[in-house]
Amino acid sequence: MIVASLYSDHDMRILFITSSRIGDAVLTTGLLKHLIDKYPTAKFTIACGPAAQRLFDNVPRLDRVISMRKGPMLAHWRKLLGITIRRQWYMVVDMRGSAIAWCLLTPRRYVYKRFDKRVHRLEDMRHTLKLTKPADPFIWINEANEKFADSILGLDDPRPLLVVGPTANWGAKIWPTDKFIELINRLTSECSFFVNTRIAVVGGPGEEDMAKPVLEAIKPTQKIDLVGPIPFLDVAAIFKRASVYVGNDSGLMHLCAATGTPTLGLFGPTRDENYSPWGDHCGFVRSDETFHELSLKPDFKPDPTNSLMGGLSVEKVFNATIKLLETRNS
Repeated sequence: MIVASLYSDHDMRILFITSSRIGDAVLTTGLLKHLIDKYPTAKFTIACGPAAQRLFDNVPRLDRVISMRKGPMLAHWRKLLGITIRRQWYMVVDMRGSAIAWCLLTPRRYVYKRFDKRVHRLEDMRHTLKLTKPADPFIWINEANEKFADSILGLDDPRPLLVVGPTANWGAKIWPTDKFIELINRLTSECSFFVNTRIAVVGGPGEEDMAKPVLEAIKPTQKIDLVGPIPFLDVAAIFKRASVYVGNDSGLMHLCAATGTPTLGLFGPTRDENYSPWGDHCGFVRSDETFHELSLKPDFKPDPTNSLMGGLSVEKVFNATIKLLETRNS
């Protein structure tokens, strides 16, 4: 109580430590928003990996973002400690579950500890802040991001927007390219809603070669290329305007779900019970083989030769996409 009394409401500084991975960082944004809403005078310092840092550009009352590039002998943690140890913190929230919070001067420490491996990550993470229900992910999009979306999509194009995410950071969880192309062809020929649609293909920096065959299969009058080093919040502004997103289990999938757009995640060698896109507006389909069955295959390794998603049929994804679209329009 004596320590807590040293911190006035006008001097609230909260350190929020989140993930290096984009998808995991997105999943923590609901907890961050909860803190922003609960402490309307607090200033926030966010620590995360360099891949995720641009997600937080528009966070209200942001003091700074500390980029933690992984280094040898825990260099990234030593860097963070060196930056933060001289400051008195009103609160430290560590979603990485590290020892940092215990090294800092603060009366309030909330450190993530895995609660139940059988439930969704959001359901698991709510226990860190002792919430009664999961905190829905949230993306802060500003006027500049909206203007970028305007420049790409136009202001007066009435066509619906289908977004596909054919890339991922692990080859085993990438649905085969020919199946993505077949899905697009079926949606644009068999679903009246998508007959005259625009099709955006998304992917991160370095994933251009993965996405190229899908882009080449789309008519130039329909194609929007969003693969490469495009700021995540600009992409999120486009996601907000999409009719539906279909893509591999990836950070972009979670980013789209956080914008409120209907999102269908494709799963195979990753756990849908932990990482499916979150929200009533979302859904997922998985290969006929279970995670356990796929985990025993030779290509279940850091650098796989082949995709382990071949057991997921186009028919199954097509039907799930139509169902998600019907739910959106009902």
